[in-house]
Amino acid sequence: MGTTSVTDTGAEPLVIGVDFGTLSGRAVVVRVRDGAELGSAVFPYPHGVVDRALPLTGQPLPPEWALQVPSDYVDVLRVAVPEALKAAGADPADVIGIGTDFTACTMVPTTEDGTPLCELPEFAEEPHAYVKLWRHHAAQPQADRINAVARERGEKWLSRYGGLISSEWEFAKALQVLEEAPEVYHSMRHWVEAADWIIWRLTGSYVRNACTAGYKGMLQDGEYPSADFLRELNPAFDTFVTDKLEHPLGQLGSRAGGLSAQAAAWTGLPEGIAVAVGNVDAHVTAPAAQAVEPGQMVAIMGTSTCHVMNGAELHEVPGMCGAVDGGIVAGLWGYEAGQSGVGDIFGWFVNRGVPPEYHERARELDLSVHEYLTALATEQEIGEHGLIALDWHSGNRSVLVDHELSGVIVGQTLATCAEDTYRALLEATAFGTRTIIETFIRAGVPVTELVVAGGLLKNPLLMQIYADVTGLPLSVIGSEQGPALGSAIHAAVAAGSYRDIGVAAKAMGSVKRGVYQPIPRNVEAYDQLYAEYTVLHDYFGRGANDLMHRLAARRRQLAVQKGQD
Repeated sequence: MGTTSVTDTGAEPLVIGVDFGTLSGRAVVVRVRDGAELGSAVFPYPHGVVDRALPLTGQPLPPEWALQVPSDYVDVLRVAVPEALKAAGADPADVIGIGTDFTACTMVPTTEDGTPLCELPEFAEEPHAYVKLWRHHAAQPQADRINAVARERGEKWLSRYGGLISSEWEFAKALQVLEEAPEVYHSMRHWVEAADWIIWRLTGSYVRNACTAGYKGMLQDGEYPSADFLRELNPAFDTFVTDKLEHPLGQLGSRAGGLSAQAAAWTGLPEGIAVAVGNVDAHVTAPAAQAVEPGQMVAIMGTSTCHVMNGAELHEVPGMCGAVDGGIVAGLWGYEAGQSGVGDIFGWFVNRGVPPEYHERARELDLSVHEYLTALATEQEIGEHGLIALDWHSGNRSVLVDHELSGVIVGQTLATCAEDTYRALLEATAFGTRTIIETFIRAGVPVTELVVAGGLLKNPLLMQIYADVTGLPLSVIGSEQGPALGSAIHAAVAAGSYRDIGVAAKAMGSVKRGVYQPIPRNVEAYDQLYAEYTVLHDYFGRGANDLMHRLAARRRQLAVQKGQD
């Protein structure tokens, strides 16, 4: 676990922000007056991402599965929060609130009192009883059926999600549980977003946050999909909303409750302090980056990328992840889109595709392999490598909403080097972001500035590529831990220190404007490569050739046969 200390606190009010990411949880101590980050700590999840075998039994998991162990999240509270306070030199008595954010859609099946089913002895060996991480994509068949039935019935909510529902979301994952593990489904009392489950652990009360209810739970205009619709999907699914999903909503920045005695003991914080309503990592980052005005798109770039922005009006954007009234800040329509693989793709290539001599040379130069490949790729002219890639190694979230699509690299020869492929993958993710931006603009939602947050902003080559590919100025968040800062901002509002999120963002957020500017000759060169990317994108992604779907089906079939042998 790592800790960071910046300065001492004095005796001013403080808040804690906790960001629950894909691989670890991060806590940061923040001064309410100005957003100064005084100390932080990171706690890696002991079980990480469970995508190959259950930790208890070693039982192999099928393709496209991604689970987590919920006790890892509680360990973040036990370890990272006290360590962050220690790193800040802060007196816990000065802390007036705590806020959290989570990956989404990450779902926990629980009992009436919030106990995860995987913690019950009878379900410890059942994969469907564990947390389904956001990147669990094995519910694609259920998502396909939801989309088909919704189109046939003319369901009005479908257009709010760009015409397609993702396999990552609440309904598809729950339907998979029903159809593959009915005993788990019928034992489950609550189907809970992890963003809300951790607040339940902190306060002792279950409050469903309005953000994930809208973006991931298809709650639009106060209504979920109807029982008639659910019955058409599966007769046993008709009461899913009333029996397992719907719950009183908490608005973003509101107080979910006070810190319980148990959670106070875990964290070392005062019992009864304000706990903010749960939220999503991407959506809390917009206030942290002072990017809550229409036209400002925030790209939170890490293992995946989530794009969020506000708009003054409602527009239907094909392939977006949702438009929710007040989904980011009150009074504006919050839009979300995303790419389900970005940093994960770069990591996959470094771990699986880079020859040993590159690793050895990087060690000699005291560089990471990423840094070494970036240095080599920086020396290339645009297009020098002769490659075009599709960034679909973890499927496509926006704008195709199809997690059975897969990665492609075109143009490789016996002369292709690791740095060539690495740069092509960097560029492919930038082309994916441009596809999203252009889709928003065509739908009537202007994008005038791209604000980047997340761990990948430390790569200057990647940032310049994004500026050149999109033709937009790139601003960067002033914090290295944007989601945690955003959660702290929400905690300050929940504690009553600011009137609303917009006011708090101006005081506590941080951004550096226009750090990367598009270079005209690079923009022209990338326009040509982007045209080639679009041809490849549409050929494999819009039905001209369903090869990727056929390959995915064959892979699943063989995995099932192998598991039965």
